[in-house]
Amino acid sequence: MKLLGAALAAVLALGATPADASSRWTVCDGTCSFDVPAGDYEIEALLTGQTGLDVEARRIAVAPVNTRPGRYVHRSVTVEVRTPEGMPSGEDGPGTPGLQVRLTGPAPQPVRIAVTPRPRAPRIFVISDSTASDWTSLPKNGWAQALPAFFRAGPSVRNYAQSGASTVSYLADPRYFARVRPMVRPGDTVLIQLAHNDKQTPEDVYRANLATLIAGVRAQGGAPVLVTPPVRHRFGADGKLTPLGLVVSNIGVDLPAVLRDVARQRQLPLLDLTARSRALVEGLGEAASWPLYLTLAHDGVEDASHLSRYGAEQFAALVARAMAEARLPVARFLRLTNG
Repeated sequence: MKLLGAALAAVLALGATPADASSRWTVCDGTCSFDVPAGDYEIEALLTGQTGLDVEARRIAVAPVNTRPGRYVHRSVTVEVRTPEGMPSGEDGPGTPGLQVRLTGPAPQPVRIAVTPRPRAPRIFVISDSTASDWTSLPKNGWAQALPAFFRAGPSVRNYAQSGASTVSYLADPRYFARVRPMVRPGDTVLIQLAHNDKQTPEDVYRANLATLIAGVRAQGGAPVLVTPPVRHRFGADGKLTPLGLVVSNIGVDLPAVLRDVARQRQLPLLDLTARSRALVEGLGEAASWPLYLTLAHDGVEDASHLSRYGAEQFAALVARAMAEARLPVARFLRLTNG
């Protein structure tokens, strides 16, 4: 079924299910589990109140809407079901079989949900580290964990970011690139953001590893896109981010600059998350930008690298806008507002 018409939406809002939809729609109140195998699925939802949807490993599929009483809005998104649900290492467990959908928001109300297989959905793969990972447990969040909410149904965000991963380990460990590469189909988008953990990687090795990742994606017919890393919350006395905050390595390699140069040399799209997150963080200032990260008061830990849920949403928005400005083919599916 395509986007619901106003008449059908009204019928569903009143609690009646039309005959042609009776096998598709499920009322979800809290958490719903769908017994489906691994793959890509389109979720259609009728939302009311202040309600959103998280799926699987706390991925934000739909940001909470805000409707007047008795009014419903339609949202659709394409998501991946896999084992393990979270990071590809499986370090946080396999997760629950099937597709898990959880209601979120300040005042969630029961929703109607339909789940449809989409085996030929275009995919957006994310190759990255903990700053982008699907974290199954609080308080950490990755920006790619929030990225699905910026797309309407169409592409599936397949987040294979791994905590602790560098360009070295992502290539060496068989659970990472060796797993992702065979899944890439012609036309798939592959976002590559590895830098934070290349603290001791010599520049020539870092460049060679990026070249290997790029070649592997291209060999599958995929479209590699380089993403510079998000900044750390490390301020100097001048109110600006320090070299550590700007992800300069322990041996003095300006990793974002190398990524920019590799993208230029290889004529690849570049999403400059370093520049965009720097502008956001420095623009807010040292104190006001802390809520983007983990804080003692809110999360019980002070962490200048990892993101709060709010921070993940804000950084995902920066990535989404960069994708739109770069005119990536998948950008036509972007939903940059909650309208």
